[in-house]
Amino acid sequence: MFEDLLAKPDAEYEITFRLFDTEGTGIVKHETLQKLFSSAKGDNTIPFDWNSGWAALYTGSKKTRHDMTYPQFAQMLRGLQGERIRQAFHLFDKDGDGYIEPEDFQRIILETSQHKLSDHLLENLPTLCNISSGSKISYANVRAFQNIIREMDIIDYIIRSAVRKSDDGKITRSDFLNEAARITRFSLFTPMEADILFHFAGLDAPSGRLELGDFAKVIDASWHSASVLGREALAGASKATEKVTGTTSQVLHNILESVHHFALGSIAGAFGAFMVYPIDLVKTRMQNQRSARVGEKMYMNSLDCAKKVVRNEGVLGLYSGVIPQLIGVAPEKAIKLTVNDLVRGFFADKDKGGKIWWPHEVIAGGSAGACQVVFTNPLEIVKIRLQIQGEIAKNVNETAAPRRSAMWIVKNLGLMGLYKGASACLLRDVPFSAIYFPTYSHLKTDFFGESPTKKLGVIQLLTAGAIAGMPAAYLTTPCDVIKTRLQVEARKGETKYTSLRHCAATIMKEEGFKAFFKGGPARILRSSPQFGFTLAAYEVLQKWLPMPGSAHEEVTPTGYVEPGASLQPASGPLPYLRSRNALKLILDLEPNFGRLQAPAGVGLPVLSK
Repeated sequence: MFEDLLAKPDAEYEITFRLFDTEGTGIVKHETLQKLFSSAKGDNTIPFDWNSGWAALYTGSKKTRHDMTYPQFAQMLRGLQGERIRQAFHLFDKDGDGYIEPEDFQRIILETSQHKLSDHLLENLPTLCNISSGSKISYANVRAFQNIIREMDIIDYIIRSAVRKSDDGKITRSDFLNEAARITRFSLFTPMEADILFHFAGLDAPSGRLELGDFAKVIDASWHSASVLGREALAGASKATEKVTGTTSQVLHNILESVHHFALGSIAGAFGAFMVYPIDLVKTRMQNQRSARVGEKMYMNSLDCAKKVVRNEGVLGLYSGVIPQLIGVAPEKAIKLTVNDLVRGFFADKDKGGKIWWPHEVIAGGSAGACQVVFTNPLEIVKIRLQIQGEIAKNVNETAAPRRSAMWIVKNLGLMGLYKGASACLLRDVPFSAIYFPTYSHLKTDFFGESPTKKLGVIQLLTAGAIAGMPAAYLTTPCDVIKTRLQVEARKGETKYTSLRHCAATIMKEEGFKAFFKGGPARILRSSPQFGFTLAAYEVLQKWLPMPGSAHEEVTPTGYVEPGASLQPASGPLPYLRSRNALKLILDLEPNFGRLQAPAGVGLPVLSK
């Protein structure tokens, strides 16, 4: 039974052996090996000489031919690919100078090792000639490249070990060789092998300091079969593996992940809002102060405003309306953070370590800002009116209305009234988030050096969030001023704004251009630390409260990893892993094994669509 065969510890080699032991006698004859190997090769493939000196070491010369036992056959497989490459090199080295053209090297690798290499390597094979002078590739280059392929597993381990020890998550050629010397005892890498590894890994990052994402393009453990049938079989096996290991469906996982992000975002948002609420109150009162106010000008600047609030209303006056703010800011910030994460995840290039093009970062941030307005506008209008009524109560020159609760304001405004000034809110929040989130992301990676192996501390996260909030807050202050004026109930003697355009035109006419930046410094002092606290709390909470049932996935330099392909423990069943490894051994022999061959001169029929 095939299942019994897969249960054996050396199933990979025995499966391959049985393909050539056609008579079931426990031996492989030279004639059978040569016949099956030749029948699998196409007309335009690189030939292989089974009568070579290397082959004679395993099956004897023509005069002393002998059969191979299973252990002999398995050992022969270990060196077969190297001999195929050596013979192919001699075939293309027509003048015997030890060099071949880059195109010939590419053809050799495509025929012998394509199933082991990433798309990045396959596309850039001809560039191997760039590591040395001249435009050709030497036999030493070819052997060094082959050694890199053969030692992918240990290279994977060395790179991850070296990167973990690096402060910025990046390593140089020297770092790699030093770590290899520490880890390996006899399998030392030559300078040329290190040059080749860093050449291909650094094609898109020529600085010489490379991170895991750069190496992933070279040592990606995923592979693709040579036929549609092979791809379908691999896909079916992968699905079976997922079923066996009980993988949660992607849809359910995404829903749970969104709920998790939403909950953490709510807590982080409330924390950030509370920490800077007094500054927000000062900002609102400064923006609502009009130059043409009936009576005297109440506040000279933000500091004067804060002093008068404390003097007239007490310290608690700085927190007027904080409860509705905390209740409303939780879903607001949660939506913003969740939408930004989801949209960034949609645009992120998984093959490049999650990198994202900067216009897509702007789109993700803008989308987050647009979605939050659903909660932001009602929250803002209630908060602003609560913040202003304390000022009204202390203004002896006006007939102050009695203090109103948040519920009274909501009931009095109604659903339509709660969204008064929503257009201005959109005009503020979309550009704010479009500026903020990309800036925050690049500060973390480009300035503070965050990487898959280097996590930032709370102070660094707080600083990045605060710095990113400065340009975002100040540049959107005019929109915030317009929104505040539209949402505050006009007092006696003040102009009543009818629309966004009317408000902007009136402010410009009556107060001048500078009025659009009223409360700008206070807005920076509020928004900058608020988002710093919020984002820092959000990322700390993600570490402290990871999504239940999901382990933190270590970023490995293997790109798309099939089960058990790298040094990470395999999650798939052993029979599947052994059958997959057996297929790789067969492809090492000849990529066309198992592919339907048409008779000479006869084409395969084309299936109708």
